[in-house]
Amino acid sequence: MNRFRIGGVWGFILRRLLLGIVVLILVSILVFLATQALPGDPARAILGRSATPASLAALRRQLHLDQPVFTQYWTWVTGLVHGNLGTSLAAQEPVSTLLAPKLVNSAVLVALAAVLSIPLSIAIGAWAALKREKVFDQTSSNLLLVLAALPEFVVGVVLVILFATTVSHVLPAISTVPPGSRPWNNWLALVLPTITLVIAVAPYVARIMRASMVEVLESDYVEMARLKGLSERTVLVRHALPNALGPVFQVIALNLAYLAGGIIVIEIVFNYTGIGGAIQEAVLNHDLPVVQALAMLIAAVYVVLNLLADVATILVTPKLRTQL
Repeated sequence: MNRFRIGGVWGFILRRLLLGIVVLILVSILVFLATQALPGDPARAILGRSATPASLAALRRQLHLDQPVFTQYWTWVTGLVHGNLGTSLAAQEPVSTLLAPKLVNSAVLVALAAVLSIPLSIAIGAWAALKREKVFDQTSSNLLLVLAALPEFVVGVVLVILFATTVSHVLPAISTVPPGSRPWNNWLALVLPTITLVIAVAPYVARIMRASMVEVLESDYVEMARLKGLSERTVLVRHALPNALGPVFQVIALNLAYLAGGIIVIEIVFNYTGIGGAIQEAVLNHDLPVVQALAMLIAAVYVVLNLLADVATILVTPKLRTQL
């Protein structure tokens, strides 16, 4: 039976991996066609309006822009498979070299937001379910509903007003990371954007956690565990919490994937040097390799997080494991 279950789990993971690869292939096609449809000429954007037709033609040949669309796509996607993201048209350097420090900056911000928001939201949701219909539950539910309705850029601006400008000035209003520096060299600059991301993510996870926990606490197996004389702590930790976390993992994955794309807005609000500014500059400069690389990176993050969420849901939910 154990071998069958392990095989079932591994078979499920393999199917999800294959599905993720298919999704990435389809996304790569859409990304390539969308960037090809962007108005403007990359060669002219690089050389400027004073470029001669001969220089434009030479640059197009150098950048392989004179080749058929299918050939350009095949060259690009095979490069991705081999870890070659191409060369930036604007900076004339490898895309991986150009984006590496900005990706590190964004990853640090997302990691901080995830480490803070996930345990906090799970704790709030679980405690609200335990204190159902009481003061904490009603207060937290209303507050979470209000926070969930606020766009993240509004939250960011309000936090800047409260902690970095007129009301008080205890934190920096912008979170610029100088070239050659790293985000952890100035932790204070990370406080406001991190809190903004936590507020953007935590309400959704906490509300789902509360709903899932309430359903589990009313289930028959939890009632049976209580009738067996198990302590309330044992009932909650061993029986209620693992089964309540299943649906929550899906929401956590979606919100973390949202952070990978939604962080762009926060970076612009706080002037944070990350993928947000990189995408903005790449679009303005018609730097197609950079736009394509970032789009594929965000898509890959979505696929990987959803795969991890599905696996985590299977591992913590005994009912689902027995069905594989």
